[in-house]
Amino acid sequence: MSELHTPQAGDDRAEDTDVVALLMRQHGDIRNLFDEVEAASGAERREAFRRLVRLLAVHETAEEEVVHPFARRSFPGGEQIVEDRLAEEKAAKETLATLDDLDTDDPTFMPQLMALRTDVQEHARAEERYEFTHIRRSTDVTGLAAMAKAVKAAEAMAPTRPHPGVESGAANMALGPVAALMDRTKDAVRKAMGKDG
Repeated sequence: MSELHTPQAGDDRAEDTDVVALLMRQHGDIRNLFDEVEAASGAERREAFRRLVRLLAVHETAEEEVVHPFARRSFPGGEQIVEDRLAEEKAAKETLATLDDLDTDDPTFMPQLMALRTDVQEHARAEERYEFTHIRRSTDVTGLAAMAKAVKAAEAMAPTRPHPGVESGAANMALGPVAALMDRTKDAVRKAMGKDG
């Protein structure tokens, strides 16, 4: 029997039945997309940035709907942990909104993107340290799987890799404004968790 391990970023063979492993993979995908935006230029940079914006929007929405409510009610000090993460997310969303209004060729784009990257990476490390470790300690395999199902419903709203020639409904929906995408993601997550919008 193989030893259980946390899948590496982008390991699509991994079964996403553990919400922590799934969110860690998303953190890896986010890091990879920052690299892609930084390395690209012109139209390729714009497309990579659009994918990054979609994944960040969906990832944060899933955490707000799945991880944070669990943390609030299940961890000692959970309320403060969540408040700290929400403050970090608010700052990142403000920077993201500023970037979203800029052309990716604008000379101020890359310095702001690098500042966002630093904020997002610090936020991810705090989540991994203060929320993810507690989630693993505070729930069983069934709970991890139920939360993973809800996060996967969110992830389907923003595919991170383009699939040329295969236009899915989710991919088409992900092209809309970020706020609308976040609303659709909330609905998908709540439906997956058995809650009515």
